[in-house]
Amino acid sequence: MTAQEVRLCGLLLQEHFGNVVEKVGTHLIRSGVLTLRALAHETKLPLDLVKKSLCVLVQHGMCTFGAGRRGPAGPVEYRINCERVFHMLRYPRYIYTAKSLYGDTGELIVEEILQRGQMTMSSTVKTVADRLTHNMPEGQSMDYSEVVSAFSQLVETHFLQRCPLASAGSSSSGAVDTPLPVATQNFLVINSYDIYSTLSQGKRRRSSEDGEADQCAAKKARTDDSECGDDRIYWQVNFQRFHLHFRDQAIISAVSCKLDQSSSEIVRTMLRMSEVTTPAHAAFTQALSANEIFRALLSSYNIARPILDQYLSLLVDDPMEFVGKTGDSGGGMYVVNLHRALANLARATLESVVQERFGSRSARIFRLLLRKRHLEQKQVEDFAMIPAKEAKDMLYKLLSENLVQLQEIPKTPDYAPSRTFYLYTVNQLPTARLLLQHSYKTVGNLMERRLYETKENKRLLEKSQRIEAILASLQATGAEAAQLTEVEEMITVPERQQLESLRHHINKLDSSENQVDETIFLLKSYINSTQASR
Repeated sequence: MTAQEVRLCGLLLQEHFGNVVEKVGTHLIRSGVLTLRALAHETKLPLDLVKKSLCVLVQHGMCTFGAGRRGPAGPVEYRINCERVFHMLRYPRYIYTAKSLYGDTGELIVEEILQRGQMTMSSTVKTVADRLTHNMPEGQSMDYSEVVSAFSQLVETHFLQRCPLASAGSSSSGAVDTPLPVATQNFLVINSYDIYSTLSQGKRRRSSEDGEADQCAAKKARTDDSECGDDRIYWQVNFQRFHLHFRDQAIISAVSCKLDQSSSEIVRTMLRMSEVTTPAHAAFTQALSANEIFRALLSSYNIARPILDQYLSLLVDDPMEFVGKTGDSGGGMYVVNLHRALANLARATLESVVQERFGSRSARIFRLLLRKRHLEQKQVEDFAMIPAKEAKDMLYKLLSENLVQLQEIPKTPDYAPSRTFYLYTVNQLPTARLLLQHSYKTVGNLMERRLYETKENKRLLEKSQRIEAILASLQATGAEAAQLTEVEEMITVPERQQLESLRHHINKLDSSENQVDETIFLLKSYINSTQASR
């Protein structure tokens, strides 16, 4: 873990869970693996607070535990999952995606589970239905079966999955027999069918009992978990599935920008057909025939079969190589080259960063080195058509920022400068790692600024919240317009202007965080894909 990653983890833990959990989590990150006693001693926090902090981290899947170096008879050791902590940065994106795919019901289901880490199906359905009913006109209520249907759809598309259960063997070493979001050394093995099954038992039941769990959750009168039979079946958000969806959307958007909307819809169809069957770190999707793609295309696209063949040929011949052809059976077998697509997206991100920081001419040199691999300074000047002095300054500036590397190739063993070739090059993977660390630093700075702005205007924000609460209660009781106006005037004109300015700044900071997070996601996906393909 780099210093920037540790800093960002600490800021995320502090914002979501408070200072105590942040102190425990940050110390675990720096120390690696610790027992409960050692953690309490080194952080100088009361044992009870450390226990509660660890419970919060385990509940949200950010901490794993298991037998330590002394074996099962020794004390339990705890380790923090930093990648899971980084996922908190993407919570708004997960919720927005659930809303765009499954409406307000799906949004609230994912939001509730993210807030609590893990929940049973029955308690999730009850909480979401109550929230939706509260926002409806008086006399109307949300049907529980609609919430159950949305929950089942999220499970069927693998956006939600069951939590593995801790086995009895783990409780003997000091751990509680509790559902764990992340696998530990001792847990009950449940197969892929059970992970994405809404049945209330681990094995397949008779067909007459298949809908019992759904029916139970849909009955308003039976809201207790133990009555519904799912008191030990907890559900969590499948972050990997959301990340695959984000990756697919990035590829579709890139194809749309490079070619046209019809091409992107063809690629969208190919990705949709293989989204559940393709492994997470696969370099290619499963091969699909042109006949299968044509049958799966929506009729609203109005793409005839000859037009489809032309588009597929165009995608295969495109230099970006998003789509590849693997055979000729069934009208041609086609795959989406996921690794190549991520590499192109990361490359475009690097070029964009260089252009924004150093200008279009430096971006031209950077793009030239990416394509030609190795060039001497004279060749860079000629190919880029930039005067020698300017090209030299730009190369040295990029070299000082570690965006460009200099490779020495001697003609003789003595490395004499007059008998040595000096070649400039760009290594995309190390450069992506460098930019990833810069992105972590940027997000940390944005979060610190937002927290500072909120702290500095804490009194004004609290006053605004109190007045909004008073107005809401008066409106609910049918107060007169004069009373509402009198309450609204409790905030003076300068305070109102300051409040609007503050909200504008915070919204800009939030938007910037989301944009930088998109860069982090693309770079991280490219780095992971490159490591998996080696």
